[in-house]
Amino acid sequence: MMEDYTVVIDSLHGRKIVLGVTGGIAAYKAAELTRVLGRVGADVHVALTEAGARFVSALTFQALSGNRVWTSPWDERMENGMPHIALGRGADAMLVAPATADFIARLANGLADDLLATLCLARDCPLLVAPAMNRQMWEHPATQRNVATLRGDGVMVLGPDEGEQACGESGPGRMLAPEALCEALLAFFTPKQLAGRKVVLTAGPTFEAIDPVRGITNASSGKMGYAIATACARAGADVALVSGPVALPAPAGVRRVEAASASRMRDEVFAALPGADVFIAVAAVADYRPVETAAHKLKKSGAVMRLELIPNPDILAEVAALPDAPFCVGFAAESHDLDAYAEGKRRAKRLPMLVGNLLADGLGGDDNTVVIYDDEGRHPLPRAPKAVIARQIVEHLARLLPAR
Repeated sequence: MMEDYTVVIDSLHGRKIVLGVTGGIAAYKAAELTRVLGRVGADVHVALTEAGARFVSALTFQALSGNRVWTSPWDERMENGMPHIALGRGADAMLVAPATADFIARLANGLADDLLATLCLARDCPLLVAPAMNRQMWEHPATQRNVATLRGDGVMVLGPDEGEQACGESGPGRMLAPEALCEALLAFFTPKQLAGRKVVLTAGPTFEAIDPVRGITNASSGKMGYAIATACARAGADVALVSGPVALPAPAGVRRVEAASASRMRDEVFAALPGADVFIAVAAVADYRPVETAAHKLKKSGAVMRLELIPNPDILAEVAALPDAPFCVGFAAESHDLDAYAEGKRRAKRLPMLVGNLLADGLGGDDNTVVIYDDEGRHPLPRAPKAVIARQIVEHLARLLPAR
């Protein structure tokens, strides 16, 4: 997996994806992309150009996809003898990755001189392309005109990324990582229930410093908050994520601001809040912080150490009490009596929606079991991966927004 990207695993189960592979060095990423798409349930059918086969063989894609690979418009294995038409029928999307400068030029001009180009013309499904080429080829006016033409024709252009290239140069032109392309497809198929909405969200633990190396924190991994940020972005929201210290990369399409302490998190939340429609407080904010933070590392001694603590700001309560407060969603992680404590918190802070879970069910793990509380009562969700839970939470939130 590329270290610069991550994908929150959800599902493309039952989606038929036609993957076009053209002749660039990035074709090796297409092999990994085939595996990643299969891992999230997609039914991948590869259309491989003659040039693409010079980099990765058809046998490789067949082994990774579990389906036969198509290379010629004259392939007699297709029952009707017309793979350029039949292969695209019933497809949910067609993705060309890598899309070379040559293929983009042919596509922009409507050429149909091989199977893949003909498939793109004869399709009745959305088309996405992931450019991959040398930075000078990408920046050339002809390529930019062709890309603009594709966008004008309704083709979604994914990337390219910037960085070191196979030629030894550095700049724009790298194909997006397989995980990033998978995430783009997941987002593409997600209904845009939050389109036009701005969401501010907190995630992760906070760290309240005792001295330069020690502090008060908790075991929150940030996974639930990051999954919800991802789900909101997929649903079309403009997402600002204020994050405590976590070992997670920023979700695709999300603006992340780091805030280690509760006080810093509060400041960053209020800085991001203007224009927000929704505030989701997922972060496990420390309830207390030391009255004083030592300037130098405290030395160990045999004496008893006592820390004087003062309460941290209650960020969610402050936001919810604003005269023009956004739609506020709280989270409650409890060790017992979930219904009593969670619903009590929701009512005390006058929240329209709160998500509760028992610590044993989700803290730090990849799965969770939660209950959603709102004015209509409690809505338990079955145990599932946090990405799935996050999508269900966002769907519930979206249903409540119009009524508000």
